[in-house]
Amino acid sequence: MSRPALRLAALLAVLACCGATAACGSDKSSGEATATPTSTPPSPAEASGCQKVSAPQPKGTKLAKPDERLQAGKTYVAKLVTTCGEFDITLDPKRAPRTGGSFEYLADKGFFDGLTFHRIVPGFVIQGGDPKGDGSGGPGYSVVEAPPKSLHYTKGVVAMAKTQTEKPGTSGSQFFVVTAEDAQLPPDYALLGKVTKGQDVVDKIGALPTATDEQPVDPVVIRSVDVTAG
Repeated sequence: MSRPALRLAALLAVLACCGATAACGSDKSSGEATATPTSTPPSPAEASGCQKVSAPQPKGTKLAKPDERLQAGKTYVAKLVTTCGEFDITLDPKRAPRTGGSFEYLADKGFFDGLTFHRIVPGFVIQGGDPKGDGSGGPGYSVVEAPPKSLHYTKGVVAMAKTQTEKPGTSGSQFFVVTAEDAQLPPDYALLGKVTKGQDVVDKIGALPTATDEQPVDPVVIRSVDVTAG
């Protein structure tokens, strides 16, 4: 074969190489597909800046009815640490000494630790403090303290939940925080106090997606509740 023919054969061989692979002259670029790592999308709680946790087991704690009352003239602050952040409730010893005394008693017993905010109604309230986690539980006792007739359940007000058949001002352990500008509720629910720090955390919880039973898709757990007096 003549030299021009040899050169042509070599050129054709090179072109054939480049047509069959992504790049010529390198064994590393063989045209093989590289696997793309997959990532798990964040949960609704994580997307909102909350921690993703498992739902806690229901509790069956029953406590004796307390006699505690908050002392007028003192300032009582309940710090709630949740999986979505922290917020403070300043209790109302003047208008709700018995309700606040019961709440402090439960907090001191560690009753709220590990419970959830089991009910979220966007633009209305968030509700927690149920040892069963489904809205049917309580501490094994109730106290009754009629709230002020002039009370308005506006944004940040914290009050105690009750059933429709219970007397106005009845409370156990379930409480709710108003997230609406005005919840338009009658003065039937025992006053506890008002959020004085961390309203953004309350609003964050109140905006989480929920299932048809008003429970959040991802659990919101109360890590601890500590009441300090000064």
